[in-house]
Amino acid sequence: MESKIEVLSTIKIQHSPDLYKVVDALNRTLKEKDLMFGLALDQEDQNKAVFTIYRT
Repeated sequence: MESKIEVLSTIKIQHSPDLYKVVDALNRTLKEKDLMFGLALDQEDQNKAVFTIYRT
């Protein structure tokens, strides 16, 4: 069985210490809708975060 993950959207936003809480809440709430959310620091600017929405 093969799992395909599709990137729906990616944006760069201002990093905030509590941003991970929003991503966690989205993942917990919308996993039944086959959606997954990711958050990473921008490698070029540590003050920015990269927020990505995936369909699983």
